[in-house]
Amino acid sequence: MSEAIAIKKEGRIYDLQTAKEKNLSGEEIFLDNSEDSLEVLRHSTAHLMAQAIKSLYPDAKFFVGPVIKDGFYYDFRVKEKIGDKDLKAIEKKMKELASKKLDIEKYYISKKEAIEKFKDDDLKQEVLKNIPDETVSIYKQGDFEDLCRGPHLPNTKYIKNFKLTKVAGAYLGGDENAEMLTRIYGTAFADKESLKEYLHLLEEAKKRDHRKLGSELKLFMFDDQIGAGLPIWLPNGARLRSKLEKMLFKVHRLRGYEPVRGPELLKSEVWKISGHYDNYGENMYFTEIDGVEYGIKPMNCLGHIKVYQSDIRSYRDLPLKFFEYGVVHRHEKSGVLHGLFRVREFTQDDAHIFCTPDQIKENVLEILDFVDNIMRIFDFDYEMEISTKPDKAIGSDEIWQKATDALKEALDENNLPYGIDEGGGAFYGPKIDIKITDALKRKWQCGTIQVDFNLPERFDLYYINAENEKERPVMLHRAILGSFERFIGILTEHTAGEFPFFIAPTQVIIVPIADSHKDYALEIKRALMELEVDSEIFDKNESLNKRIRTAEKQRVPMILVIGDEEVQNRTVALRDRRKREKSNLSFDDFISLIKEKLDEVRF
Repeated sequence: MSEAIAIKKEGRIYDLQTAKEKNLSGEEIFLDNSEDSLEVLRHSTAHLMAQAIKSLYPDAKFFVGPVIKDGFYYDFRVKEKIGDKDLKAIEKKMKELASKKLDIEKYYISKKEAIEKFKDDDLKQEVLKNIPDETVSIYKQGDFEDLCRGPHLPNTKYIKNFKLTKVAGAYLGGDENAEMLTRIYGTAFADKESLKEYLHLLEEAKKRDHRKLGSELKLFMFDDQIGAGLPIWLPNGARLRSKLEKMLFKVHRLRGYEPVRGPELLKSEVWKISGHYDNYGENMYFTEIDGVEYGIKPMNCLGHIKVYQSDIRSYRDLPLKFFEYGVVHRHEKSGVLHGLFRVREFTQDDAHIFCTPDQIKENVLEILDFVDNIMRIFDFDYEMEISTKPDKAIGSDEIWQKATDALKEALDENNLPYGIDEGGGAFYGPKIDIKITDALKRKWQCGTIQVDFNLPERFDLYYINAENEKERPVMLHRAILGSFERFIGILTEHTAGEFPFFIAPTQVIIVPIADSHKDYALEIKRALMELEVDSEIFDKNESLNKRIRTAEKQRVPMILVIGDEEVQNRTVALRDRRKREKSNLSFDDFISLIKEKLDEVRF
């Protein structure tokens, strides 16, 4: 049996030295690819990387080096410019240091002593500012040491399977106005095979990058003159998006939702009532009109609250379901903007359900059924997580507990598995987050269901109950995709641009061999348009093979080649890109096939 590398007790991981000092016993953690083991391994690999950097660049000063999803990074300052080409040299030095089997030791000093010890290191001083404790811990291996809480491996001999993945820039402490530091990302695994698989997926992810495919397939663009984080939808992308919107609009109506629309600009006074001004104001944009401050909406809930208040509501009216494709704006820092994944303007597939407290469970389950239908259609696996009260929140603990229990009961009674994200809720209520897994085994947070007792209280919402008395409704905030922008970015990478037929920007490309075949091509195009299927005719003065190759590069599901035989017999020569098949069909059979394709999408 392999040696333990750490101890876990009451949900917390301790390195062996700390466990021994505190006389702790608990679950032993061994070197494998479990989440707990990788946290310790990657934390220590980050320090090994820093030690290697310090060996190669003696003037380097280090800020922080945390473990993150799938790996780790370290932020540091160095006089030389370091690029991706320098990573191999750093990796080589890391392997050399690891082979020395250096003990990783922990010692403690007072914060005052640490300030004096690192008096010539301004980055360490920045770290110390954020440590509230009067005693700090330092981890040392060989001639390298750094401030750190741990936990760490007992020795560098365990660090064998790692890879440095990229060099980037990072603002000190995430402050856009602060100094730009160098950041190196890396990853580590317990065995060579897992590292190899991860690196393969990383290469595949580069090929599938939605920014690259978005440009190649002419879906969307960004323009510096317009502004960072503000996507511009090109015709192909707008067609894809409109099909997605139309599909979801229909299913919302079938499930009893009513379309509404709220303004994008609301007086700041209403944001103060809601709590957004104090709890979310740093993420909002504000302007002034006629001496009155307005806030551009970061969410759609207040408009829907006003729709609710537009009439007197009875318990017989509930639940009331309002939905909107609401355009929202959020102040994201430049450093975190990332294609369609992180933008400053986006559109939510947003909905709010106003219901009685005893209707929470049935409505949460109905939403989950909705989620399941959508994710199944797009071939996504998903998992759920309940996020609880954050540090920055409105409402009493009693109300929060009531809302959280309502979510747990809905899932528990239907044997639906879920995790817990302590402190991850919205400031006004707990939530269920829907996390999907794509073709590259990456997890993405998309949909959300939030139970809110606070906003109905703040806006004095009520309905008339069976005893003809006023009673407070519950407000459920709900999104399935999260936002169209983010979901389309995820879907682009999940499918590698091979979109399902029913939402593909161009579903059929028609290639007439000669001018004499164009009229038949136009007839096919008109028939497809009647079915709301987008098609294009490739009739440029180019060779047939070149036109077919161009169509293939566009990842269009179907290509039709039209020649003399097809015109004469009213047939089509079909190339089905998804099935990788060629066939000859009559015109009528082809139209029937298209109808079948469209009918495959059922809710």
